Amino acid sequence: MEGDMARAIARPCRLRYRRHAMARILPPAPGRPLTIIEPTGETSLLEVDEEAIIAHYKAHGALLFSGFGATLDQFHGLARRMCSTSVVNESPGRELLDPGKAIYAVDGGTNAFSLHPELSREPWKPDLAMFGCLSAPTEGGRTTLCDGVALVKALPEEIRRGLEGRRLVYPMSTWPTLLEYWLGTAEPNDDQLRNPPEGCPYQFMRLHDGRIARLFSRPALHKPMFADELAFGNFLLFARFNNKRQGFPLFDDFTPVPDEWLETIRQIGDTLTLAVKWRQGDVLMLDNTRFMHGRTAILDNAERQIATYFGYLKFALPNPEEPVDPIWRRTDFDPPRPPEHLVRQARERL
Repeated sequence: MEGDMARAIARPCRLRYRRHAMARILPPAPGRPLTIIEPTGETSLLEVDEEAIIAHYKAHGALLFSGFGATLDQFHGLARRMCSTSVVNESPGRELLDPGKAIYAVDGGTNAFSLHPELSREPWKPDLAMFGCLSAPTEGGRTTLCDGVALVKALPEEIRRGLEGRRLVYPMSTWPTLLEYWLGTAEPNDDQLRNPPEGCPYQFMRLHDGRIARLFSRPALHKPMFADELAFGNFLLFARFNNKRQGFPLFDDFTPVPDEWLETIRQIGDTLTLAVKWRQGDVLMLDNTRFMHGRTAILDNAERQIATYFGYLKFALPNPEEPVDPIWRRTDFDPPRPPEHLVRQARERL
């Protein structure tokens, strides 16, 4: 989003930060559900006051640092100011941009992506999703975002009531190294499946054909980390409209969420979605517990390079849906990688 356009939408305010740096703060406005932070003079991204960033993050959930010309090191520095640990998105097609810093490129495809919180298909959904533009596309490839709180408010009463109080179940396959990681054995017996160790985020079950499934559950509508109102933020839209999966996730009674509900949610989400036009060096910071993101179709993959970082906040509030002191909040987390045949299946769905 261009700075002159943003200034026309909202009256800017200037806040003085450490090192006598100045930055222009444009709070959210109708049609623009994010705060824009712009430099004045020679302000560096890492000079913007940390307390001010946290305050706007908690209040609004979406921040765009525009015009700073941030480098990869500055992108990582800002991420580490906010987060104590990070998680790797192990989905296929992501290029490692900076070894040792958990910074990857986005998915290497060109398709448009439906709205979703990052890694909401797993029990370790990160608190923060950050994106940094290293090379901006001329056209297309815009990152989209939608406030899950605003989406719930706009839902028809029938759908909102149908989701409120319900839970979603995410059933998935397993493989030997995953079972070894969480259960301590690649060939668990039934008692080990029924009683996973403390800290394991999954339940397990043996299917009739002998295969072992894992699953976890989350509310269909949830309260974000820094908001009291309910939000829509899960993997339903991406699974149904990108991966073409009818039964993932499922309601808590293992029935699918109705197609007509999801179509309505998608249409309403589209009316609330903002598409960010990237400029090189821009950084987008999203509360992943409140905001969903996606993208428009990429026209030229060679000219678009977006860095990503997904992490757990230093100032996070306890999440009752997580295990106590989970591993991803103690150390940078790289989940067990699936075998090649499951990777191929994932690629075929995209």
